[in-house]
Amino acid sequence: MLDATGFRLLNAWQRDFPLVPRPFARIAADCGLDEDDVLARFAQLRSRGLIDRIAPVFRPNTVGASTLAAMRVPPERLARVAAQVSAHAGVNHNYERENPVNLWFVAAASSPAALQWTLSCIEHETGLPVLRLPLLEEFHIDLGFDLRTHAAPRAARDEAVAPLGDEERSLAARLAAGLPLAQHPFAAFGLPEAELIGTLRRWLDNGVVRRIGAVVRHRRLGYEANAMVVWDVPEGEASAAGRRLAGDSAVTLCYRRARALPDWRYNLYCMVHGRARDPVAREIERLSARHGLGGYAREVLFSTRCFSQRAARYG
Repeated sequence: MLDATGFRLLNAWQRDFPLVPRPFARIAADCGLDEDDVLARFAQLRSRGLIDRIAPVFRPNTVGASTLAAMRVPPERLARVAAQVSAHAGVNHNYERENPVNLWFVAAASSPAALQWTLSCIEHETGLPVLRLPLLEEFHIDLGFDLRTHAAPRAARDEAVAPLGDEERSLAARLAAGLPLAQHPFAAFGLPEAELIGTLRRWLDNGVVRRIGAVVRHRRLGYEANAMVVWDVPEGEASAAGRRLAGDSAVTLCYRRARALPDWRYNLYCMVHGRARDPVAREIERLSARHGLGGYAREVLFSTRCFSQRAARYG
């Protein structure tokens, strides 16, 4: 799907996007290209749906409030209900997964109250209950893995992050939607370039921002066998199990979420991305055995349809 240069731009610049006034010129110099060619290539990657945007990826619940949510939808209603869910601006990821609880989405809003309002509106519109599965503990949330090796930084960052002020939250929400593909992208946000670049450096240093770079659409690149694996782990053991899982290169996301009893008993989650179902299934069996999870109830939910994948909107 990509020539060597296109793959390099997409893969290598998922993180460490240059925080300089002309970042695309810096990338061009690194790749032996000119700035206009790099801008054109990134525009093509975006138009082909291979990347969603170039943007900072924020730590969950630092800009606003967000949660994973799920619904049990009658199969004959699934497409219609998925469209109703995706119509909400706060819904960014929305997938069908192989499970009786078959519609899974992430919703974000400016505040916890606004988030609950969105979920209540979805329940009212569809006539179906929404399982709320808020994040309790993150072990590895990045989704910026190397497309050849799955390598990604996995050092845990457990320190607390001070809440952003109103002005910073507003700026972060705009940045999360993506940088313009322009010679001076940091000049588009109403602040002096040096001030905005300094703010982004500070957010990277203190953990508010996980990475800055290309946000890849993995399904478009052939990663179609993507499984969410969930376990029912005693609360006293879930944190240690999550840290073990998160250190494994096969795991692309890992976190602990609230249960939604009596409908959903599971609290430990991980994602495994792959190009074919059988290798992913084998990796899941290996993960379960290697990290001491074989004795816990488990379900594997392969994604089957993507209804929505876009940047989070917080207001």
